[in-house]
Amino acid sequence: MPPTLASLVHHSALKLTVRAGEERLDTPVRWAHASELADPVPYMEGGELLLITALKLDAEDPQAMRRYVKRLAGAGVVGLGFAVGVHYPDIPKALLDAATEAEFPLIEVPRRTPFLAISKAVSAAIAEEQYRAVTAGFSAQRELTRQALSDGPEGLLLALAGQVDGWAALYDASGAVVATAPEWATRRAARLTADVERLRERPAPASSVVAGAEDRVELHSLGTGRRPRAALAVGTASTLGTAERYAVHSAIALLTLTTERSRALHAAEQRIGAAVLRMLLAGEPDHARTVAGELYGSLLDAPFRLVVAEVASASAARVRAGAVAAAEESGDKAGAAAQAATPAPAAVLAVVADASGGGDPLGGLVDVVEAAAARSGEALLVVPYGERLVLLVVDGGAGARACAQYAAALEAGRGTAGREMPASGEEAELVMGLSAPAGPIAAATAYKQAEQALSVARRRGRALVEHEELAAGSVLPLLADDAVRAFADGLLRALHEHDATGRGDLVASLRAWLSRHGQWDAAAADLGVHRHTLRYRMRRVEEILGRSLDDPDVRMELWLSLKATSTATD
Repeated sequence: MPPTLASLVHHSALKLTVRAGEERLDTPVRWAHASELADPVPYMEGGELLLITALKLDAEDPQAMRRYVKRLAGAGVVGLGFAVGVHYPDIPKALLDAATEAEFPLIEVPRRTPFLAISKAVSAAIAEEQYRAVTAGFSAQRELTRQALSDGPEGLLLALAGQVDGWAALYDASGAVVATAPEWATRRAARLTADVERLRERPAPASSVVAGAEDRVELHSLGTGRRPRAALAVGTASTLGTAERYAVHSAIALLTLTTERSRALHAAEQRIGAAVLRMLLAGEPDHARTVAGELYGSLLDAPFRLVVAEVASASAARVRAGAVAAAEESGDKAGAAAQAATPAPAAVLAVVADASGGGDPLGGLVDVVEAAAARSGEALLVVPYGERLVLLVVDGGAGARACAQYAAALEAGRGTAGREMPASGEEAELVMGLSAPAGPIAAATAYKQAEQALSVARRRGRALVEHEELAAGSVLPLLADDAVRAFADGLLRALHEHDATGRGDLVASLRAWLSRHGQWDAAAADLGVHRHTLRYRMRRVEEILGRSLDDPDVRMELWLSLKATSTATD
């Protein structure tokens, strides 16, 4: 405890006597200062015990003493020490009455007690308190370190809560609560998710204070990079003291070491993961299991999904309006609806907002998926693969759900599917492809499935496409490509030029004939012409194109060209 007026009064060597304000003797004293100024307030900081002899005071004027005491109390001065036997044999009645009326501590200092002795006593008490705080801080550091080594972050939080006489909580990179101590603090910690998300927006290290009706909470980011890896919350009934502050700082350092793995260890794990992935793709599942060991072995014991992610430029997304419209018209609504049905938690939305605001989209994906897998105790393999990122996640597990939530948040951030993309600037957009469930033997097939889904996601302007959606959808959205449209325009150009001269409607006749599978009467009825007229037009198509309509490949190319050009103009 810091020195108080009561501890100074009880100091046997000072011989101090309380004359007024006995109810406020438990007030801490920050310093003892002697001043004979009539108005020392401009030189006070608050918390001082002011020592006077009343050399320049009109100590016998009641009005002047009321104003004097009121000024001192308003400035935060905790008490007044009056030396008797110097200028006044006793404390003047006007000053005594003013202090009693204001309940302001007034202490009588005997002549044989110099002010310097009081100042030394205060200084010694402050130094002793600081020494106790530092000693307690080192003791807390040792205890926290022991708990961290033996019981991990959970044991550290429990020890920290005891050190500060409050509660503590740990949040992961996405802002979700990982652990709390004591257990009753879980709900309180969950209510601070929005504050943790705001803290994430600031470069580490960062801190903030949340004052509530029930407690005072300090939030601290954990990590050494630009993006915090985690956050620590410490809740107490009042402001932390010096010893408690040492304990919190020690906990921050230990948790940072726990959550921020060394780069060498992280690089080693990535090399192991890359080796496991290469062996799986090379069709060597047994060797992959051996190399995976305990680190990734459990991931290979159950069906997994393979995710391939990459960052595409905004120019690649400018086809979104036409592509998504074609997808919806052709039966791709199910995939879009499935993705929209996976709501993204607020913490995931915050990570996406950070990544979209000039951050690293792939890094944001890794943060969200790793945090989800860690909370559920799942194994997760993350491997940078050239400019792509490859993830192996448990089928139906937290990692797979986190990918879907991240994609949903990306879609929400991009706005409506048909919004216009800027004509300049290369804005980074993340796209992902998700394979069907597979085992180690079928890993190469799963990778191809994820690549195919990724290609479709890129063409459709989607953040995530699952391989199962490809068969359920339509091939027509794949026509929303500049190269396909260029081919279609070139193939049909001669027919369009013929029709532009007013010599017949060959394009419409070709579309009707192909849509009726070459049935002359039905197609002619659709056009409102005689079947002989339609036969003549189809011969003209063959003559102009130099191709035979009896060739099924030619009919297929013409039909797809008609669909591609109609999608572009609709």
